[in-house]
Amino acid sequence: MENKEIKEIVILRLGHRPERDKRITTHVGLTARALGAAGMILASDDPKIEENILEISPRWGGSFFIKNNANAMEEINQWKKKGGKVCHLSMYGINLPEAVPILKSEKKLMFIVGAEKVPGEIYEISDWNVAVGNQPHSEVAALAIAMDRISDSDPLLKTFENAELTVIPMEKGKKVVHDNELIEKNKRQDKC
Repeated sequence: MENKEIKEIVILRLGHRPERDKRITTHVGLTARALGAAGMILASDDPKIEENILEISPRWGGSFFIKNNANAMEEINQWKKKGGKVCHLSMYGINLPEAVPILKSEKKLMFIVGAEKVPGEIYEISDWNVAVGNQPHSEVAALAIAMDRISDSDPLLKTFENAELTVIPMEKGKKVVHDNELIEKNKRQDKC
């Protein structure tokens, strides 16, 4: 059964180590945002990740939240109490093609992506442990593929409202359109 309503997708990032994982965690957040997630919950304390990702939305449009230094189990339990489902992306889970039909039908979906070794309780509390292939690779790749597969439309064609910058696709060269009115408006709001 395919759900044509807008989904609410959030990402829970586990095991982030500020000195080691800052780039990959930033890429998890940027990928989630670009492919339509509402936000990312970081189960670690790294305000710089929050700052870096939140700088993107005014320039490139859309909305995206970051919650820093969250308790993972509390976030999962609250999500489930609100009717959400939890999908842990892991190379040990069922294969993504098998999970796609049920994941597509969910209105509220939390994807969990880990950095360091994921605690066993995550495998138990998740509604599904889903593998994007059974080989080691990047959590960014796993998240991107999973979000693409469960989307009801092509997430690569998504447009973002209130973008200061918009890329104009071109076969050769590059073109970015600047919305100068919106840039000035956002600057005025930042000063307030």
